[in-house]
Amino acid sequence: MLIEGIFAAVPTPFYPDERVYYRKLEANMARYSRTLLSGMLLLGSTGEAVELDETESREVLRVAAAAAAPDKVLVAGVGRESVKGTVELAEAAAQFHYDAVLVRTPTYYAAQMSTAAVLHYYRSVADRSPLPVLLYNIPRCVPYDIPVELVAELAQHPNIIGIKDSSGSVARIRALVEATRTTPRRTVTVTPVFEAVTGRMLTPKAAADGSWVSAGDLAGGGATTAAAPATPIRTRTKEVGFQVLTGSAATLLESLQIGAAGATLGFAACAPQACQEVYFAWKDHDLKLAAEKQQLIVGPSQRIVGELGISGVKHACDFNGYYGGRARAPQLPVTAAEKAEIERLLAGIRN
Repeated sequence: MLIEGIFAAVPTPFYPDERVYYRKLEANMARYSRTLLSGMLLLGSTGEAVELDETESREVLRVAAAAAAPDKVLVAGVGRESVKGTVELAEAAAQFHYDAVLVRTPTYYAAQMSTAAVLHYYRSVADRSPLPVLLYNIPRCVPYDIPVELVAELAQHPNIIGIKDSSGSVARIRALVEATRTTPRRTVTVTPVFEAVTGRMLTPKAAADGSWVSAGDLAGGGATTAAAPATPIRTRTKEVGFQVLTGSAATLLESLQIGAAGATLGFAACAPQACQEVYFAWKDHDLKLAAEKQQLIVGPSQRIVGELGISGVKHACDFNGYYGGRARAPQLPVTAAEKAEIERLLAGIRN
């Protein structure tokens, strides 16, 4: 699977009583689908995955996939404390036609997460996952920083295709790119202009009984059947290596320049166009413009995502036309002063 470009780390919206607000999730996914994002990540750190139960997690994946445009790459965060639990959620993601899964390191038994244990965990998941696996390194949340050497070893597995590294370290991104440069290359299916071909582009959007409906259609009583494409899409193939994604908007341009394939960003949840403009300017080899666009998002992303966290991102979504709402307890909402600060920071950033 081709995983390159900018991906939004999608928040999970809640009602004031903390039930998942599926209709707002649908609306957000439909709006992300109208952007130039490469795709979306569901149930990542920004999606408050650790605060959802299993039923909610599966329903979030189902509803989001049903609302997303077929050409957007969908990645599901499926990391659980056991291999069994992780694989079961990966299987659910495959049923909903996701394209890859993102897997964090288990955290509860941190003292027992030796190099051998982590290696066994990821290999076991990759052996059994029906979808390609992306490693997830986020040391600010998980008390384990996956060693570069271990990533290089895991990159040899045929079903482990990349890593999202949210360390914020450009030096580490460089080290990951260098360490995995000689891993076996994979043949992936792409469009004639070398964009990703998703499973949903190739699979008719229909269940076994002939109809798939979204949560919004069910609630509104207007279920409709989605027909298969009239003609097959044209495809070609491309050779790709191990794909390194950064999780830091503040270091996006630097990461791209040293070999990162793209980024999965919490800041792209509230300002997708601003993040995308950095990527497009870099891809067009206009480094002066890319640097100008990068500078616009450094301070706001560090403050909103890095310091204010999920609640900050959610208010930024509210301000920029997406539904954010409040984070689940025990996370506290942003204060009135912090809301005003977020709005000032986003005033000059295009969405």
